[in-house]
Amino acid sequence: MFPIRDHNPSGRTPYVTYALIVANVLIFLAMHYGSASPLALEAAFFDWGLVPAELMQGQGYEGLLTSMFLHGGWAHLLGNMLFLYIYGDNLEDVLGHGGFSLFYLAAGLAAAAAQVLADPFSWIPMVGASGAIAGVMGGYLLLFPRAKVDVLIIIVIFFRIIPVPAFLLLGLWFLFQVVSGVAVPTDQGGVAYWAHAGGFGAGILLTLPAFIARGGPAFWRRTHGLPPHPETALPRSNVPLVRRKR
Repeated sequence: MFPIRDHNPSGRTPYVTYALIVANVLIFLAMHYGSASPLALEAAFFDWGLVPAELMQGQGYEGLLTSMFLHGGWAHLLGNMLFLYIYGDNLEDVLGHGGFSLFYLAAGLAAAAAQVLADPFSWIPMVGASGAIAGVMGGYLLLFPRAKVDVLIIIVIFFRIIPVPAFLLLGLWFLFQVVSGVAVPTDQGGVAYWAHAGGFGAGILLTLPAFIARGGPAFWRRTHGLPPHPETALPRSNVPLVRRKR
């Protein structure tokens, strides 16, 4: 089950969201295709990623920021940018361009702090925009819990796109991060589950002022948890199956 789009149009052009996507892609291309060797790429991850043990020694503070713009591979990059594209425009619409920029950075810092607290003596560099984007998802959940999000379901050779409410999709995603964070040892590397969970929680807290300014729970009652504007009219997505002739 993979989200591909939402039915929540933005009232303004999300320049910051677009700029973040472009910056992440350009930095990825420069690092992965501009490095002289795999060893140089690995060294760059240690130089610019966030290394918890180094941070605990009072060094590598720049990694708190630079790690948000590094990605380990194409799947890592494209997955993050898709999530940012789906949810970022609506939060930028609510917070404004400057407010969203500060929100994104604050959520990313909170995510990094959560991962460092989970494994403060790790020498494995943490990279990726996932924590900051998890914050965007948390803010989206608070403001638009019943916004429809189209998800792609793949079962062997069968494909289907169905709309689900944001609270279900994002709630399950957050639960998976927490359960995985508890179950998977942090010293094994891989996915920074606690960064995801920490960023998500920070995103909710950082969006609270905007939520309260709109009336808090009264905002939900007025909108029934849906976006406070007409949803995007999207055609039904029945993906046809192609069968070979015998």
